[in-house]
Amino acid sequence: MPEIYVATTLYNARRTQSDRLSESEIRILYNTFMATQEETFKKLVAHCKEYGFVFPSSEIYDGLGAVYDYGQNGVEIKNNIKKYWWDAMTMLHENIVGIDASIFMHPTTWKASGHVDAFNDPLIDNKDSKKRYRADVLIEDQLAKYDEKIEKEVAKARKRFGESFDEDMFKQTNERVKANVEKRNALHERFAAALNDSNLEELKQIILDEEIVCPISGTRNWTDVRQFNLMFSTEMGSTADGAMKIYLRPETAQGIFVNYLNVQKTGRMKIPFGIAQIGKAFRNEIVARQFVFRMREFEQMEMQFFVRPGEEMKWFEYWKEFRLKWHKALGMGDENYRYHDHDKLAHYANAATDIEFQMPFGFKEVEGIHSRTDFDLSQHAQYSGKKIEYFDPELNKSYTPYVIETSIGVDRMFLSVMCGAYKEEVLEGGDTRVVLNLPAVLAPVKACVMPLVKKDGLPEKAREIMDMLKYDFHTNYDEKDSIGKRYRRQDAIGTPFCITVDHDTLNDNCVTIRHRDTMAQERVKIEDLHTILSKACNMRETFKKLK
Repeated sequence: MPEIYVATTLYNARRTQSDRLSESEIRILYNTFMATQEETFKKLVAHCKEYGFVFPSSEIYDGLGAVYDYGQNGVEIKNNIKKYWWDAMTMLHENIVGIDASIFMHPTTWKASGHVDAFNDPLIDNKDSKKRYRADVLIEDQLAKYDEKIEKEVAKARKRFGESFDEDMFKQTNERVKANVEKRNALHERFAAALNDSNLEELKQIILDEEIVCPISGTRNWTDVRQFNLMFSTEMGSTADGAMKIYLRPETAQGIFVNYLNVQKTGRMKIPFGIAQIGKAFRNEIVARQFVFRMREFEQMEMQFFVRPGEEMKWFEYWKEFRLKWHKALGMGDENYRYHDHDKLAHYANAATDIEFQMPFGFKEVEGIHSRTDFDLSQHAQYSGKKIEYFDPELNKSYTPYVIETSIGVDRMFLSVMCGAYKEEVLEGGDTRVVLNLPAVLAPVKACVMPLVKKDGLPEKAREIMDMLKYDFHTNYDEKDSIGKRYRRQDAIGTPFCITVDHDTLNDNCVTIRHRDTMAQERVKIEDLHTILSKACNMRETFKKLK
């Protein structure tokens, strides 16, 4: 629930009855909060373009829908995210190795995986607005509205009863809450059943029964729900008659599964072991939205962990815990993360959960952890005619391994980091600044070296310091404008440290280092800079939190 309810509850708890906020005042605050969040997200999108993080693809030709290019600062953050993930997988786990499979794969791959027949989204159109929506997302939003109504009642009661408030008892006895809980649970049960049965008629009926309206037209003039396959197809071959229909891969996982035997045998891998991969994937998203959150071309970081049948739930829990620790270790706020268990399991899974991050538009999936059973290897064995098994010397038998998957979108991870880092601050004296409080390990630039003036040997000394640091840290040099404007430029791209060379530097061999988040400045020796930057920017310190 948005922080506004927590804030108003705390506010009311400290006020007399006559001075507390009314329900209507809380509602106004809530609406203001949501409008502010939307406005902040728009500012973030504009900031990403202005400061070289993300550009619309082919912008000089008016762009291409739901496709983006990463600029000079954005690509550095993406590369740092990928390194943080890759090293956490392959360096911290001696039984995980990596591969880089091709984007083009034999078309039977996607028949075996189920993508040709089952990789669909349920879509519905509003006849008045001519807009298309995912039917499941419309219903999920309706569930969220019931949750919101329940939380509003709980918030009012909490402020009324104070420390004596028993939330569980209140939910069980308050008639309005009980009614909304009953409606919510009934909708949830009906929705889950429709999803699991792929009952498109029932999905539409739910939308009609819940009186869900189009966000644009405000009407309930809906078409039937239809399935739409998300795979891009093309042809491989020199002639039309001899061309083979192939697909741009919609996920990177299948490249791992078809290489299972190659990696297991050449690496002499023993169960349990994992195979990691980072690569591009492509989905013809009809309802692409929210900047880089849902795109048609995106990048995934996936790891498939092969285990003994019967031990999959133990490893599922391990990877749930480890992956959440990996996110929280960045220091973006533990309260901004949560698990979300799937209502509908994919055809290959017996357990699935998402790690969600609090975006300006609500908690959204950033990573999925799935127990895929032995579906993938069994399917590829069947369709290829190859025996894909593992001989377990401890059990003295062969079996098809089960698989635990961790799958994270690089672009969604990038967006979550940017959303968590973007701040607009009012400083003492009324000045303002836009700052990205990026985790230092992910920041595109670690330090900017600045001569106080462009004379008296200061630029030369600054260049000397930059040359000392640039082999280990991405370092910028800036001598244009006042020192204050230079600080603001670096704040806007998230540079953790600014190093100023002044006239005293030539005598005492010390510089002033300025910390981005606190704006505090301290005098340090040039010889200590490497140690200071290493402690803050080296992933070693972050990895220690994963123990």
